[in-house]
Amino acid sequence: MNLAIEDYGLIGNTRTGALVGRNGSIDWLCVPRFDSAACFSALLGERTNGRWLIEAAGDVKKISRRYRGDTLILETTFETADGSVTLIDFMPISKREDRVDLVRIARCTAGSVMMRTEFVLRFGYGHEIPWVRRADYGLRAVAGPDAMELRTPVRLLGHNLTHSGEFRLSANDEAAFILTWYPSHRPTPRAGEVKAMLAETEKWWTDWSARCKCSGEWRDQMMRSLITLKALTYAPTGGMVAAPTTSLPEALGGVRNWDYRYCWLRDATLTLYALLIAGYTQEARAWREWLLRAVAGHPQEMQIMYGIAGERQLTEGEIPWLSGYAGSHPVRIGNAAHQQFQLDVYGEVMDTMHVARKHRVPEQHDAWNLQKRLMDYLESVWDQPDEGIWEVRGPRRHFTHSKVMAWVAVDRAVKAVEKFKLNGPVEQWRSLRQLIHDDVCRNGYDPKRNAFMQYYGATTLDASILMMPLVGFLPVDDPRVLGTIKAIEEELMVDGFVMRYSGSGNVDGLPSGEGAFLACTYWYADNLAAMGRTEEARAIFDRLLSISNDLGLLAEEYDPGLKRQLGNFPQAFTHVCLINTAHNLSATKKRPALDRATQ
Repeated sequence: MNLAIEDYGLIGNTRTGALVGRNGSIDWLCVPRFDSAACFSALLGERTNGRWLIEAAGDVKKISRRYRGDTLILETTFETADGSVTLIDFMPISKREDRVDLVRIARCTAGSVMMRTEFVLRFGYGHEIPWVRRADYGLRAVAGPDAMELRTPVRLLGHNLTHSGEFRLSANDEAAFILTWYPSHRPTPRAGEVKAMLAETEKWWTDWSARCKCSGEWRDQMMRSLITLKALTYAPTGGMVAAPTTSLPEALGGVRNWDYRYCWLRDATLTLYALLIAGYTQEARAWREWLLRAVAGHPQEMQIMYGIAGERQLTEGEIPWLSGYAGSHPVRIGNAAHQQFQLDVYGEVMDTMHVARKHRVPEQHDAWNLQKRLMDYLESVWDQPDEGIWEVRGPRRHFTHSKVMAWVAVDRAVKAVEKFKLNGPVEQWRSLRQLIHDDVCRNGYDPKRNAFMQYYGATTLDASILMMPLVGFLPVDDPRVLGTIKAIEEELMVDGFVMRYSGSGNVDGLPSGEGAFLACTYWYADNLAAMGRTEEARAIFDRLLSISNDLGLLAEEYDPGLKRQLGNFPQAFTHVCLINTAHNLSATKKRPALDRATQ
């Protein structure tokens, strides 16, 4: 029986991350990187595919959990009739790429509690059974290139390829476990000291969080989202994964199960903006520089996503031995969408550079030359059909959002010349900007419905059109924009949440069925705020906050009927949108909500 997606918490070391269940089970961990093969894969299969459980052995009356202050140190408290124990989980921050540590401390806070642990290690996404040997400090496991050391005073017994043990803790007692991954050809690494590792990790996160400039009524929610974004950043390169997981379904039992352990260009602008408004200029600069390195090369070969170090080959495959979360299969690794043509990413790259300049992020050498090359290519392809923002696996179409973002690319090129005095064929770009604008208004808009459609000639709506006023294509009070928002409210809203698009027409080439896309609901709130419908915007935002789990984490989608989170978790883009919408709502009395678009 799978835990609900929202029953998990995230711990990490800015290189990889683990999901810890409310029951004390670590069901997902990839080492040493986010995109490495998992050594605990029970999240997408069975306990025999790998997990690490620590829990109270008796009848548990209550489980509560929290993050320790503004850190990524997770504390889960089990209360029983005999006492209570807090399980402290964290991953120490390290600059070494040849070592990953995961620390678990069971600390009794009252009474006397019997605890149990079960350790099932399986490399290769639950498929490779390691050779496990007993050592005086615990266990040593090896399988091919991977080795693990588990250091603990708790005696573990092996049976049926599983190691388990029971131990009793009385008030103020604690038992510590240190799991260390390292390359199997390297010497066994020296053991760390638990108290020092905990103190150093707490200080690292506390110091990082102290740099945040956010304030106001949503400061705590914004801070938790920022910590999540930092946790999803691969420190050596500055790239940010969309999520630390793969194949968590967009509908329970469905086939919309994708690998999100990569970096999407589409997330670039809003991510940069969220980091900058919170005062994290160093992280924003690292993300911008990752972006420029990744897209360097011939513009025709620019991808919509890359690996965390800028890798281009993200070959998609399936893992048949994993049954999938709640039976949702196939389980996929890699992502074939990296081969798609998505016109909107050119707008995102150009807009990212515009936002960086506007916020005085130091200029990257040759950035403008790269942008001009992108513009040269865009001029020849903007009128071509593409797979669009939702990465459809059906036929290419002239998606309205894609054309709007092509307009954004050209508009930001014009602004680079006008506002920042860079060199470029500005008259040519102004003409192209008007050409694309006229094309969208003529072919994307349906005057009978007084709304912009999903693609040219379509009769269906698409919530991505909510970006149109946010990027400055048309003002939010334009009758055509107002008509589109009204149509979305009538046709794509479910219990206050916005669906991506209508399920009719099979536009994406996949079976219908998914949850509400949370980013779209945040965009809707942004539009309401810009229109002056502030109270309605706040109500939508409060509803979005209410579906966060008890740790403040959000997935990609939400099922209003089942009242469950869906999709990969936690989702960076959802947390980016939370930060930006909170900022917009806080700023409505001071300046326009559409700061990104209007400057």
